[in-house]
Amino acid sequence: MVVVPDPLPSPVVLVLASGRGERFAASGGSVHKLSALLRGVPVLEHTLAAVRESGLPWHLEDAGHPGMGDSIAAAVRATATAPGWLVLPADLPLVRPETLRGMVGALYGCAVAVPVHRGERGHPVAFSALCLPGLLALAGEQGAAGVVREQAQQGRLRLVEVHDEGTVTDVDTVQDLARAEQILAGRLTSP
Repeated sequence: MVVVPDPLPSPVVLVLASGRGERFAASGGSVHKLSALLRGVPVLEHTLAAVRESGLPWHLEDAGHPGMGDSIAAAVRATATAPGWLVLPADLPLVRPETLRGMVGALYGCAVAVPVHRGERGHPVAFSALCLPGLLALAGEQGAAGVVREQAQQGRLRLVEVHDEGTVTDVDTVQDLARAEQILAGRLTSP
């Protein structure tokens, strides 16, 4: 009899929705940026739809935290037994499900994988379990840039060219929302 092992567990997508959205309000937004409507659907729901469609396990970190580092640390702490994490800010409503899956594959053989679209680094940034101590120690506004730098210095960073403008299209201002609206409209009318 042949026993097929269970597939290896996948890294968990950490959807970070803890920010205050101050730049969006300062740009004229009347609601929190994650509640702002993009083609009639809240920004957060667009992001979550892509995550769900990816088929990957995920965790929504929406408790209020003082900074990005605190949000990442809390989300990693809540999923500490995972074999890795894809850190995805919730204000990236155009990221594609296949990009999320691709970043999981890109993580094998390295500690950190960063998507790059047309020369610009984006999200989700993928971290292997080797990064657990560094991610748990994060605090403040800086996010995980220090962990990425440390792994790069040790030769364990992979930059992954992606053809997904959603990895670099965040919604921080009302103008960003209008740009996302145009991009999404173009996707819906393209063959």
